[in-house]
Amino acid sequence: MTLLILQSDIVWGDPEANRRRLEEQMDAHPGADLYVLCEMWPTGFVMEPESVAEPFPGRSFGWMADMSVRRQAAIAGSVAVREKDGTFRNRFYFITPDGRWYYYDKRHLFGLGGEDKHYTPGKERMVVEWRGVRFLLAVCYDLRFPAWTRNHGDYDCILYVANWPTPRIEAWNTLLRARAIENQCYVVGVNRVGQDPNCQYCGCSAIIDAYGHTLAECERDKETTAEALLDMEALRKFRTKFPVLQDADLVEVKRLKG
Repeated sequence: MTLLILQSDIVWGDPEANRRRLEEQMDAHPGADLYVLCEMWPTGFVMEPESVAEPFPGRSFGWMADMSVRRQAAIAGSVAVREKDGTFRNRFYFITPDGRWYYYDKRHLFGLGGEDKHYTPGKERMVVEWRGVRFLLAVCYDLRFPAWTRNHGDYDCILYVANWPTPRIEAWNTLLRARAIENQCYVVGVNRVGQDPNCQYCGCSAIIDAYGHTLAECERDKETTAEALLDMEALRKFRTKFPVLQDADLVEVKRLKG
């Protein structure tokens, strides 16, 4: 599977402008099986969701679905969503060209930034299978909580979409590799660049294999893309040769299932 990550700047609160610039990036890199956008790509990490959140199906969801059909590829990224009951979600969509779509609502809301005061956390993990690869969906702050994303043999790759600020970027770089190694899987981290009213972002988006090796990465502080091949046969051979997941602590499985 060919996977392309889009490290983009975000025009604050302007979904139309952000859709245009992302479409240009995708047009310049045709042929991928999956395109991954960053967290809250239409608006930036806005903590006044009343002004930007889209009801389902919103224009950003419709745009993602259209891009998926036009490119015959899956499109993934998170959007601020308003539920019918008036609550808000940081929702990670994964949309495929055959009309199917899946979502994951961010579980760990960033309290330091006030996200927990404006959004409602999700309760369920989501694994999506696409063209022979099983993807676990995760959003930004989830990266700091390994029990939530522990691999129980149910996925091959974690997708992390983020607005992860520059002052804590070394934690981002380190934890992406830790999650890949401990879960014996591919890890994809897509972070934004640029600046919003509160933070500066430098990107450091990357695709990492189960050994912790970087397969592809985006240049720091630059709006750009990176592409890599996810080799499932190589991953299966590694898991068979070195079956780490068989020795995982069962107590973690019970806690997550309970």
